[in-house]
Amino acid sequence: MNEVYRQEKKYFMTMLEMKRLSGELDSVMIQDPHNGLHGYVIRSLYFDTVNDKDYEDKIEGIEKRRKIRLRIYDPAADFAMLEMKQKEGDYQKKRSLRISRADAMELTRGAYGCLLKYSDPFALECYGLMHMLCYRPKTIVEYRRKAYIAKENKIRVTFDHQIRATETDFRLFSPDLNTYPVLDTFHCVLEVKYNGFLLTYIKNLINAANKSSLSVSKYCLARSAGLKFSL
Repeated sequence: MNEVYRQEKKYFMTMLEMKRLSGELDSVMIQDPHNGLHGYVIRSLYFDTVNDKDYEDKIEGIEKRRKIRLRIYDPAADFAMLEMKQKEGDYQKKRSLRISRADAMELTRGAYGCLLKYSDPFALECYGLMHMLCYRPKTIVEYRRKAYIAKENKIRVTFDHQIRATETDFRLFSPDLNTYPVLDTFHCVLEVKYNGFLLTYIKNLINAANKSSLSVSKYCLARSAGLKFSL
């Protein structure tokens, strides 16, 4: 199990602003080795309780809240990452555990017993929570990410765009998942993550960008369409 504890800020940006800031970051940060020419694809399946407690906690701004998800970077992968993000004041704690493709597929069907064969306490915690609070798959979110890294304070700056989702198809490993856009193609989400404090020269570049603070997560963007029509 891997654990990360850090601050995390999110902003809206236009794609033009992204390209400008990306060019400036090229001179002071290291590109993620997975970036390639156009960034890399992330696909996450989010779980929530039967009454959407995690979604409602986010919308209401509850200080202590969580998200549970499965994440992959390639539909052909033989594994997935089971992750839990917990908001605690200004900090985010993220824990993750690598599980097999077969077990991930079991989780997408709402069968959580496979977690009992993992010795890591995090797997047992997820099993208990997901059973006790009746977690179920709710949506898949897919987007393209370009990331920058600074080793100091484990700083990570990411640009997420082409954000798409589905609330009806939970085939996490499908190569032809049927999704719809939840953010227009002219905008992206900027995320700034760091431990302790953000280095001044990076902070100045971020502050110089014309951006708007973002309080809604990609998970909430994905859920908002379906929940709007279910009311």
